[in-house]
Amino acid sequence: MSKLFALIGATVGGAVGWWLGARVGVMTAFVLSLVGTGFGMYAGGRIARDYLG
Repeated sequence: MSKLFALIGATVGGAVGWWLGARVGVMTAFVLSLVGTGFGMYAGGRIARDYLG
């Protein structure tokens, strides 16, 4: 279950990062998408571990 939550978090985090970075430029969108993906994976795994046991 934690992998599923990590995947969902990565998808949402990457999309939010791209959306924020696209206002500046493509390279910024790419970098923020990577950061958002990493944060989303961490947050999704953490939520699954803490709340789903």
